[in-house]
Amino acid sequence: MDKKMVNLTINGISAAVPEGTTILEAARSVGIKVPSLCFLKGLNEIGACRICVVEVKGARSLVASCVYPVSEGMEVRTNTEAVRQSRRITLELMLSNHRMECLTCARSGECELQTLAKEFGINTVRYQADNFPYMVEDSNPYLVRDNSKCVLCRRCTAVCRNSQEVGVIGPNDRGFATHISCAFDRDLGEVDCTSCGQCIVACPTGALSERDDTMKVWAALNDPTKHVVVGPAPSVRVTLGECFGLPIGTNVERKMVTALRRLGFDKVFDVDTAADFTIMEEGTEFLHRLKEGGALPLITSCSPGWIRYCEQHKPELVPNLSSCKSPQQMFGSLVKSYYAEKAGIDPKDIVVVSVMPCTAKKYEVLREEQRMANGCMPVDVSLTTRELGRMITHAGLLFDHLPEEDFDEMLGISTGAATIFGATGGVMEAALRTVVETVTGGEMAPLDFTEVRGLEGIKEAAYELPGKTVRVAVASGLSNAKKLLDKVQSGETNYDFIEIMACPGGCINGGGQPIQPADVRNWTDIRSLRAKALYDQDQGQKYRKSHENPVVQKVYQEYLGEPGGHTAHELLHCTYDPKPAKYRTGGC
Repeated sequence: MDKKMVNLTINGISAAVPEGTTILEAARSVGIKVPSLCFLKGLNEIGACRICVVEVKGARSLVASCVYPVSEGMEVRTNTEAVRQSRRITLELMLSNHRMECLTCARSGECELQTLAKEFGINTVRYQADNFPYMVEDSNPYLVRDNSKCVLCRRCTAVCRNSQEVGVIGPNDRGFATHISCAFDRDLGEVDCTSCGQCIVACPTGALSERDDTMKVWAALNDPTKHVVVGPAPSVRVTLGECFGLPIGTNVERKMVTALRRLGFDKVFDVDTAADFTIMEEGTEFLHRLKEGGALPLITSCSPGWIRYCEQHKPELVPNLSSCKSPQQMFGSLVKSYYAEKAGIDPKDIVVVSVMPCTAKKYEVLREEQRMANGCMPVDVSLTTRELGRMITHAGLLFDHLPEEDFDEMLGISTGAATIFGATGGVMEAALRTVVETVTGGEMAPLDFTEVRGLEGIKEAAYELPGKTVRVAVASGLSNAKKLLDKVQSGETNYDFIEIMACPGGCINGGGQPIQPADVRNWTDIRSLRAKALYDQDQGQKYRKSHENPVVQKVYQEYLGEPGGHTAHELLHCTYDPKPAKYRTGGC
């Protein structure tokens, strides 16, 4: 049923918007930007920061436009002297309680507070506090929190609680002592944080950031005794360009390869290739459980944030997890075994660097159950997309002017099935392309399983295989994962195969992806633009099914044997426990 339309004027401009629309949204509809800080559409609509205040005729005071609904005949002014003065004073008071080290802050140039100060022309802070203390908490290997840069917008707490169902952070104390922390001010390393990093991309300032591991990579690149191999994840190629001002959803795969070579990496391989191996192993595991018995539904294990959530909050479902390592870990395992043998290099002299959309991957590379039989950890350093962007900038590479090159072939040929891993539903679709052909023994037409595509939090479908109807489900965002799994555990629903990604929308929206300010996130469907770029690449790939990948076929023939076989299982699989894994203490 269509909503009733409401007529109002904003700065003298007539507007007609659906009933229930806020003033901030109504202003946007007529081309008027109202500045905001705490507001994230659909997630954090609390009117706390007071930056978005406007005048409403008849109201006794200024109102927060992000939560104030329109009404018939309303007259709104967004740029009066009283409004500008109120916003300016509010902003100055925020800055008075903010440690301003913009030149050295990781978010310099991408900080929403810094942008607002520039927009309001604030070049002095009348109320600045003296000797503002450092408040850094860095007890875990993936995230650093500095409350001296926090503006108490509560965007991080909203995403942790609402999108991710974890809620390990929130406001403690009251008044001037209010600060964001864990219960009883425990360190993040002591609580059940899933390491997803969604709080980082939600944060408007430098209060939250990934732990910067770029110096480890520079050191390896400058060490003549080390052979340094790098591999980017599927989604990175459609997000890295944002670090250099390119439109959201621009596929920069071949420029990215060139940049990595010019940074000095000895080999530039593709984690997409490892994603094809993941499908071969996971598809084989699924068919084995269907035919021979085993815990069903089989649940994917590609997302380390989801794995950690399962171990902490759904330990009874750990037997349902696929034993497959993630593509990142399979990549490192293949580099330090197959590639090392072919190249005649001691695995202990190889440094494997991954570029991931994810802060949870920094946690995953430290998990002891990932250690290989030769004593090596598969991946030595996991960088976020943002960290790679900074390395390229620091090296003086003009990204947009770089020529385009291809991955090194030994582990650099992949399929469209691997490409779509970066979007929610992509792992499921990739698996179905191989599983269906394996079972039927024939070519599929069409190849696209559109039922599991899209950005809905939960999707489900059923497919007919010979003698069996296979029911599948896809969830992204841990709150959606919990809803789905609660129904499974209660017996309300029944599935054979479930894909879960910790981040809403999948890896395209990972906690390590380029920062986009709220003014973009609120009004642009970032996830759809990034996902579309992946599906477009899939359509143009020479190979679109993992089992067609010639590299995959060759490695199985020469080294691994058959999918799910002894060698493959020893190298590409692991086990999980109903409790979080410990961090490792050393390398190979």
